[in-house]
Amino acid sequence: MKMFKKITYLIVLITNISFANITLPSVFSDHMVLQQNDDVKFWGWANPNEEVVIVPSWSDKNYKVKANNQAYWEIKISTPKAGGPFNIKITGYNEIVLNDVLIGEVWLCSGQSNMEMSAAWGIKNGVEEIKNANYSNIRFFNISKTSATSPQNDLKGNWQVCTSEVMKNSSAVAYFFGRRLQEDLKDVPIGLMVAAWGGTPAEIWMPENVIKENEILNNAANKLQPVEWGPTEPARAYNSMIHPFVGYNIAGALWYQGEANVGAVNYDKTLEALINSWRKKWEKDFPFYYVQIAPYNYGKDHFGGVEIRDAQRKVLENVSKAGMVVISDVSPTDDIHPKDKKPVGERLANLALVKHYKTYFDIVNGPLFNGITINNKSITVHFDNDEGLYFSDKKIALFEIAGENKIFHLAKVKLKNNIITLSSKEVKSPKYVRFAWGNTSISNLFNKANLPASSFTSE
Repeated sequence: MKMFKKITYLIVLITNISFANITLPSVFSDHMVLQQNDDVKFWGWANPNEEVVIVPSWSDKNYKVKANNQAYWEIKISTPKAGGPFNIKITGYNEIVLNDVLIGEVWLCSGQSNMEMSAAWGIKNGVEEIKNANYSNIRFFNISKTSATSPQNDLKGNWQVCTSEVMKNSSAVAYFFGRRLQEDLKDVPIGLMVAAWGGTPAEIWMPENVIKENEILNNAANKLQPVEWGPTEPARAYNSMIHPFVGYNIAGALWYQGEANVGAVNYDKTLEALINSWRKKWEKDFPFYYVQIAPYNYGKDHFGGVEIRDAQRKVLENVSKAGMVVISDVSPTDDIHPKDKKPVGERLANLALVKHYKTYFDIVNGPLFNGITINNKSITVHFDNDEGLYFSDKKIALFEIAGENKIFHLAKVKLKNNIITLSSKEVKSPKYVRFAWGNTSISNLFNKANLPASSFTSE
């Protein structure tokens, strides 16, 4: 009987010990980057009421917290200015040491295939870029594709130092973004958290309740048809690829998506909802910069592609701290995966450097439609970022005007002193204007920064 009691005691002891170990979500690991000059959130699991002590090597302070009755704990830790490498010791009944931790700027990079696209897919100057891609102060956290019907508490991913091999198989847009940031931020460490899945609609990247509780979003989601390359149901990627690291401090988010939503009539509302939902989850109004999809032949007899581009433009009017880059000048119309990813990443970075970091002062946006003035038989079009307006090819007519009937006709264009005036013999009383209004229409209007104007309609 005594022997039985001893065996039972040992079994209970071993069981308790096995459940007592502190565990961390995969986002906390060697080589990670933490947001500088911030109170960053750490969390994990331990035995209920177990004390967890965190000691970062950049500080003399010990951070202590106890796991609750759900075996969960979280705590905020103050980070210094950019630097490293550091280590972080986390102790309870067991001990975890995170090594080679950098303090810098962390960005979430998400979307579909053009964000996912790596140098291994075949990008412009890919061989040379791969060879030169050894940057120890740039780190990738590449998140594996998974889906879930409910929010998850961990995910598949790991932090990696940017070497030629890592860069080769990571987001090219994110890489060029990070590299450009470092040029102006003087080698501040950059963390790039990449959650992307080719061919996926925006609806799978936001919480399900955001869609279900909004009639417009819900109707759009119900029209999505199943595809063989990924989920189309609301929240499936959000649950497994975003939610598990909500709260990991980030500087901002990058987004390159929209092709999978071609045909949607309210994509601006969808994208606005996604941005607002992420900010709400993070409890932070972080900057959100995105890429306008490129001109591409999505088929004849519809304007599905350019309608998405215009919807993306409209988001700028309704969302604070948002920015959009136009890439029609570096994208062919016969490839839905443009190979020249360097200017895409650099334009996103320039937005961040001007708007968020305020270390760069050049013009970083092309001409952006700002309204019209009707002058009897002509219309004057107003643009933001209109310094040095010029047409790259005056023979290509991309401006159209229409009257009350909304039947558009090519317009005669007069450009003088950065002011564009439009008229047409077919339109006696003009009321509406549109520009580059076609799925494959490539903008020929630029400003002095040699950046193209976005397509638009004033309807």
